[in-house]
Amino acid sequence: MALPPPTPLDGTPDLAADPSSAPDPAPAPVAARRPASGEPVPAPGGPWPVPTVTSPLPSQADISREIAVLHAAGERDRAAGAPAPAHPARDFAPYRSSALRHPHRPLVEIDHRADPEAVELCGPAFGVTDITGLDADLTRQHAGEPLGERITVTGRILDRTGRPVRGQLVEIWQANASGRYAHQRDQHPAPLDPHFTGVGRCLTDDEGRYEFTTVKPGAYPWRNHHNAWRPAHIHFSLFGSAFTQRLVTQMYFPGDPLFPYDPILGSVTDPAARARLVAAYDHELSCPEWSLGYRWDIVLDGPSATWIEEGR
Repeated sequence: MALPPPTPLDGTPDLAADPSSAPDPAPAPVAARRPASGEPVPAPGGPWPVPTVTSPLPSQADISREIAVLHAAGERDRAAGAPAPAHPARDFAPYRSSALRHPHRPLVEIDHRADPEAVELCGPAFGVTDITGLDADLTRQHAGEPLGERITVTGRILDRTGRPVRGQLVEIWQANASGRYAHQRDQHPAPLDPHFTGVGRCLTDDEGRYEFTTVKPGAYPWRNHHNAWRPAHIHFSLFGSAFTQRLVTQMYFPGDPLFPYDPILGSVTDPAARARLVAAYDHELSCPEWSLGYRWDIVLDGPSATWIEEGR
């Protein structure tokens, strides 16, 4: 049985609303053309939508300039001896929606000493009997094989001293090879794959190792700015020993040309920390005539920690 797809957490756009059509009679056929800047895209097989009057989205050049300014400010702070930030800014301006949805008040702290069970009220219940062999192989969860480049992704979950984190529940979710999520909110014109849901999970072994078989996700557009595209990535979730300890991050693929244009990856202003979010191709992990191998370790704390979406 395939796992149900989660809601994408990285700003995947809601493209479900259909623009209204003109009430006039259908116009004569015209040659295909590219949409102009800011112009809505027609539905497949449908009429060209009537443009709506909206404020123009910033251009990629605007976003790139904002990212460059913030990266330069981070470089100056580090050169002056400032400590590395603990996490990306939650209101990173080039990532437009972060200014609207990040917390503005301090988090509510639960006093585990006064009520030790309060932390566990929302805790997960899982174990080896809850994980099946199909959960970690996203290419075998349906009757047929998914389209795309089959890959193996593996690595270790480590603490700041390099000790393995055993029995850790690791979950992933991703777009398919065409860059589309199996989710009703993702309506951009890329094909769905009936044999790929894009969700998997496993438990780390005694060495802290996880392993997934999947297909390499495609890039996809989003509405942060005009002509915005997200580089290929896989979301990772680690639950810790309680639900309140859950950490979420993203893994990227080496050499992606979209890295300089992405404000989500760009919100990590330290180049060394950004590099830790990129997996390494490992030929020894590649299976002959089957899959390419990528290695990506996750360090939970310390100066070499893997950056996560809500801090370390």
